[in-house]
Amino acid sequence: MTTSVNELNDLKQAPAVDGVLPIFHSRWSPRAFSDREVSPADLAKVFEAARWAASSYNEQPWRFLVGTRNSTAYNKIFASLMPFNQLWATSAPVLILGASKTRFSHNDSPNRVALFDLGAASSYLTLQAHALGLAAHQMAGFDPDAARKAFEIPDIYAIGSVIALGYQGEPDALPNEQFRSQEVSPRTRKPLKEFVFSAWESPADID
Repeated sequence: MTTSVNELNDLKQAPAVDGVLPIFHSRWSPRAFSDREVSPADLAKVFEAARWAASSYNEQPWRFLVGTRNSTAYNKIFASLMPFNQLWATSAPVLILGASKTRFSHNDSPNRVALFDLGAASSYLTLQAHALGLAAHQMAGFDPDAARKAFEIPDIYAIGSVIALGYQGEPDALPNEQFRSQEVSPRTRKPLKEFVFSAWESPADID
C-alpha cells in the first residue's frame, strides 16, 4: 500500500503535550528526499539558527562543511558515507559534515564538551530546517577518517555527524524494502521515567 508524504507525516506526529512546542513532536528524520533543490537563502537560515546555539565560554566550536549536489564538497562527503547510507542519501540535495574544535581559543585548554556543543548547534539546525519545510537526517554511518583526509581537517577538530538535508520525498522512492519499512513505521520514544532521575535509576517525581 502506497503511503503519501502527508499521510506519513500524520503517522509520525507524536502526541501533543500541553505547553511543549509542536515542532518537537512533528520533526522526524526521513530518508526519502525529492529532487527539489534547497535555496541558498534557506541554507543561510538553517546555519543562522545553528549560530545561536549555546556553547561553553561562547566558544562556538562547531564548523560545518556544506556541499550541494554535484559540488566538490558534496562528493567528498558522499564518498565518506557507508554504502548503506549512500543508497538513500544520494537523493539528498545537500550534505553537511559537522566538526568541533576540541581546545578553547582563550587558553588552549581541552574543551570536553566540544561535541556536545556541536550537537546543540546541529539540533538548532534541524529544527530550523523543519520550520522551513525541509527535512534533515543525521548520520553516524560514515568514515570520519576519510572525511578528515578529504577536507584536510586538523586533528584539533573532532568529527561529528553528517546531515542530509532537502525536501521530503515519497517513501516508495527508497531503494529497498528495509528503508521503506523504516520510513513508514511509527515513531517511538522512551518514557520520561527511563531517563529523568532524582537518584541513579530512580525516576524523578515530575509527572
